[in-house]
Amino acid sequence: MAIRTAAEYISQLTALLPQGPAWDLEGAPELVVVLTGIAQEMARLDARAFALNSEMDPAHVFELVPEWEAVMGLPDDCLGSSPAFADRQLGVQQRLLAIGSQHVSYFIAIARGQGYPNASVTQHRAPRFGRARMGKSHFGTWQAQFMWTLNTGGRQSLGRRFGVSHWGQRFGANPGSALECIIRRYAPAHTIVNINYK
Repeated sequence: MAIRTAAEYISQLTALLPQGPAWDLEGAPELVVVLTGIAQEMARLDARAFALNSEMDPAHVFELVPEWEAVMGLPDDCLGSSPAFADRQLGVQQRLLAIGSQHVSYFIAIARGQGYPNASVTQHRAPRFGRARMGKSHFGTWQAQFMWTLNTGGRQSLGRRFGVSHWGQRFGANPGSALECIIRRYAPAHTIVNINYK
């Protein structure tokens, strides 16, 4: 979609003027003022139409973030009551393009998206005859077959550092409430999830 400038609209409007002395720009300077005002408004409308066209794509959404959030059930309760605007934009994009799964790689991707690049999953298995080895299995209940642990792999990559942070930011904090909320929401209903922050 081409965006025309006010100068382009003035030349176009001037070319479309009817013939005759009443429409002579040298004889009627007021006409130039009127055409300039109309051209500026038409250029503004062109720019707004282009912006609206961009707002339809969640990858470029800026002004219509609240409307997209209302349609998609955002902002996410797991991310807190007042996320940053960039996080809200990213939330709209991710919610629209998200494809759920019950595979281990899906939950690792969620953890990486929350800032844990070294995340891994440990699946626990209940000991069964023919499969269990002496001293290997620590889970002796039937429910152990439905347990799994998300290992975050240490601190978030977005942590604060001395000399880079500003006054009021916490050092050494490992905020995992958003991660726990999201993982427990998408975990299969019959499973028990443990999150290991080490």
